[in-house]
Amino acid sequence: MEEKLIERLESAVSRLEALSLRSGGVAVSGGDDSAATDPSIVAFDDFIGTFFGRVSSAAEKIGGQVLDVTRILEQALNVQKELLIKIKQTRKPDLAGLAEFLKPLNEVIMKANAMTEGRRSDFFNHLKAAADSLTALAWIAYTGKDCGMSMPIAHVEESWQMAEFYSNKILVQYKSKDPNHVEWAKALKDLYLPGLRDYVKSHYPLGPVWSTTGKAAASAPSKAPAPPPPASLFSSESSQPSSSKPKEGMAAVFQEISSGKSVTTGLKKVTDDMKTKNRADRTGVVAVTEKGGRASAPSFSKAGPPKLELQMGRKWVVENQIGKKNLVIDDCDAKQSVYVFGCKDSVLQIQGKVNNITIDRCTKMGVVFTVSMRKSERNMQIWFSAPWYYYTF
Repeated sequence: MEEKLIERLESAVSRLEALSLRSGGVAVSGGDDSAATDPSIVAFDDFIGTFFGRVSSAAEKIGGQVLDVTRILEQALNVQKELLIKIKQTRKPDLAGLAEFLKPLNEVIMKANAMTEGRRSDFFNHLKAAADSLTALAWIAYTGKDCGMSMPIAHVEESWQMAEFYSNKILVQYKSKDPNHVEWAKALKDLYLPGLRDYVKSHYPLGPVWSTTGKAAASAPSKAPAPPPPASLFSSESSQPSSSKPKEGMAAVFQEISSGKSVTTGLKKVTDDMKTKNRADRTGVVAVTEKGGRASAPSFSKAGPPKLELQMGRKWVVENQIGKKNLVIDDCDAKQSVYVFGCKDSVLQIQGKVNNITIDRCTKMGVVFTVSMRKSERNMQIWFSAPWYYYTF
């Protein structure tokens, strides 16, 4: 009898929390009241009330950092609702204006990411699952097929794949320990799949619909240059001629390789007096490194034969590649992994989605990959799919 009463009370609390989110959510000043009552905005309230209540209820029982990051998640959803209302009142901005428009959402997402940094928490998997899942809200930045990101529905699904790695860890860790953690992880997944995905599918499958008669969006401050669009990382933008701006970083490497020019162009010529056998200061004695001196660089003298192959249909192995600038894996899928070992002064390009990448005992090894992969064991910083946000693996 007591258990049934407790269940009924918990159910009532969840419904009250959902109603409070719907009624107290976001206030938009100076806007048209009709935008807040638009069917798509009402549906967003319904989406929050249906799915977020479970996440919040489980977080209340767990407390601590799990509750803190859940409140940030609630804040992000409320900011997204505010932006959806403003979109109905605002004309579509340019790239710099879009970055400024989406700044409030970016700040909340960065707040969640900040909780995953520093000393590793006992609830690290919860924090990462929540922080990574928030990238799904970036669907609102979709402006067309040339914007450098997947369409809204696909973006939500791909973003959850990053968070699911940590969500599954929670399910395994607390399966037989604490059902509240299991419920939180399951409710978080339901919030995005099917929750947010189905909402976007029903109302914004082709992205946000900006007003044609509303006010202009506020421009970004002139002193702050607009962040570059993600397409400029490894390929030239379709909106700009390739000669308008020289490529930098890894893009310059691939441009030089594909240009067909001699790779020795620009190298200094070694004269006879610079050769070891002709040096005037040659003594024939090799100095012994002092005890306690700096450790020598890793040696590749005992490296095995170079490899670039798919093993068992699941794992790409790239080993002992020295000075190879044109390594390419182009026939891969999201269920496969990539293991890079013992490579030096080489560049590997992964043309497709993979599950994870491991880089082990490599020196001056460049790896180029798509941003929609699930996880990476190497600390790499890349631009995210929207021009206003970046993500660190």
